[in-house]
Amino acid sequence: MKNVIALILGGGRGTRLYPLTKFRAKPAVPIGGKYRLIDIPLSNCINSGLDQIYVLTQFNSASLHNHLHSFHFDYLHGGFAEILAAQQTTDQAKWYQGTADAVRQNFSYIQQRHIEHVLILSGDQLYRMNFCNMLETHLKAAADVTISAVPVVKEQASSLGIMRLDDTGRVIGFLEKPQTDQELSHVRTDSEWIGCRGIHAGGREYLASMGIYLFKKQVLLDALEKTDYADFGKEVFPAVIRTQKVQVHLFDGYWEDIGTIKAFFEANLAMTGANSPFSLVSGSKGHADWTTYTEPRFLPPTRMDGAMVRESLVADGCTIGNGAVIENSIIGLRCQIGKGVKIRHSIIMGADYYETEAEIQEQSRRGIPPIGIGENSEIDHAIIDKDCHIGRRVKILNTGGVVDGEEKPYGMIRDGVICVQKKAVIPDGWTLE
Repeated sequence: MKNVIALILGGGRGTRLYPLTKFRAKPAVPIGGKYRLIDIPLSNCINSGLDQIYVLTQFNSASLHNHLHSFHFDYLHGGFAEILAAQQTTDQAKWYQGTADAVRQNFSYIQQRHIEHVLILSGDQLYRMNFCNMLETHLKAAADVTISAVPVVKEQASSLGIMRLDDTGRVIGFLEKPQTDQELSHVRTDSEWIGCRGIHAGGREYLASMGIYLFKKQVLLDALEKTDYADFGKEVFPAVIRTQKVQVHLFDGYWEDIGTIKAFFEANLAMTGANSPFSLVSGSKGHADWTTYTEPRFLPPTRMDGAMVRESLVADGCTIGNGAVIENSIIGLRCQIGKGVKIRHSIIMGADYYETEAEIQEQSRRGIPPIGIGENSEIDHAIIDKDCHIGRRVKILNTGGVVDGEEKPYGMIRDGVICVQKKAVIPDGWTLE
């Protein structure tokens, strides 16, 4: 792994995750109460022994930069995670035009003498993978490019990029989002072939690209220098299939592309269950030695005073008042939850800081509640972003069953989920039903 560098692509606008991406880059969106999306690929690299990491950023990148700068890499024994922000130079005056163009504009970091392979990762996926296994597949097959693939059922295949293989596992075809039975039959992989490689197919006869690529350095340089391709998935990968040896690396663990509010909401709440497919609890599902790293914080334990909490994750530094009921929810860092509050099937992202008494009094004079959830408020099927001021007796409920609504001062409803935007102020007695 000393001859491998990782490039984590974190520069996209993240429009489908709006309004969570209104004030931050997509990889900086909080997950699991105390982490951010970028922590997942970073942790996979660290746990795999890959300690030369570059993160390519562009849109709304301030919070992502702050997070990465406070990330401590002492445990990497000399490794690094360095930010490569889009910038204008004498040679380049354009912003990144896509994932491939972002890599093209940073060739100097790839061309270091000791580098032999380049791992391209997304900054917005949820999974655990040992990249040593992928490198082993790559070297054993003498591949120019290796791509990770996860088996999926027919119903999932129509929304993913599906690969066609020969008997050796070489990729010989690729079809983006096949829709018809004829297209699907063209990219179907025999379940017996999948089973012979140690994976129980269970009706999963389509191999979906995970968007994780391992390139020989020179192959990547040639692919980008000789073309003006802007995107890996849509342009670079289909092109190298025709000209290079592209091998598949099969993966059979949990994998979720956090592309929409619905996917984000469901993936987070799934973490709260006893049988979570992606548990953050230490020692679960054989991942006792697979740490999820994040920014170190020095917060006190959470204090609960007569609250009832079921199937939920509660992060550090919170105060939860008497009579509060929390069910199937995630409570983020520094949450201040008042007496009698009811929170169900929701994500409360918490706060970046504690308010002082002077700040609370000053805001009170202006009719602004403190940061947190006021007494006797009720929240259901919602995402409450960071640093929100939610007053007492507030009801945030989508009883009307709205799927997608217009943006309002508080935020908006997307995919049936109420999204209260960062730093929103909701006064006492306000109701959304």
